[in-house]
Amino acid sequence: MCLRLKRKLQSTTSKIWSCSAILAILLVWQLVTWTGLVGAFMLPSPVQVVKAFAGEFPSLMSNAGTTLTEAFAGLFMGVVIGFAAAVVMDYCDKLYQAFYPIIVLTQTVPAIAIAPLLVLWFGYEMTPKIILIVITTFFPVTVGLLTGFKAADPAAVNLLRAMGAGNMQIFRYIKFPGAMGQFFSGLKISASYAVVGAVISEWLGGFKGLGVYMLRVKKAFSFDKMFAVIFLISVISLLLMWAVERLQKLCMPWEEFQKD
Repeated sequence: MCLRLKRKLQSTTSKIWSCSAILAILLVWQLVTWTGLVGAFMLPSPVQVVKAFAGEFPSLMSNAGTTLTEAFAGLFMGVVIGFAAAVVMDYCDKLYQAFYPIIVLTQTVPAIAIAPLLVLWFGYEMTPKIILIVITTFFPVTVGLLTGFKAADPAAVNLLRAMGAGNMQIFRYIKFPGAMGQFFSGLKISASYAVVGAVISEWLGGFKGLGVYMLRVKKAFSFDKMFAVIFLISVISLLLMWAVERLQKLCMPWEEFQKD
């Protein structure tokens, strides 16, 4: 009980420090724009950004719906492909040696360079955006799971084998539970990549979405609205990471008991 109260106090204290840092940054930002050190046309004040966000709220929500649809579809497919790739490469070492360098190679090419080709091949609809999100999201999941699978306790694996367990049972009772921590760590990264990937793909072609909206307000030199979009993208990414953390706690309840 005392340990739980202590953890809650530490969590509350860390949140206070985080909120204080954010408020300090916003205050400095407001002072810089208020004193005229930076022109309002280049750096709108936080107050102007809030006003722009409130004024453009219906349009922002409409475009956010398109971006989130792309992000969730790409993230789901990326997680499924990443999970399947990790399981297959862990099962067959030759496939791991053959395809792991290729998987790493896919991440060395900037997304901004791939997006125009995808738009050229698949058009301006949702398909190229989802493909780009899959490319950027499957890698953290694959690497996280592979790391967790390779870190399985050899003694525990040998014990199950001695008891007559097959590969499926070893995976179910040893490898997968042991890799869940790394899986959720990779999923947090992928969740944030999904939104960013959707916005980047919308920059290079599309009819609706936060990326398309950003280009429109940028061309109109409405930087207050552009900062409002950036704020919304940051909030969405944080909410997705928070949702992954909640899901991790639901799927890994034993971590709470280990902390106690």
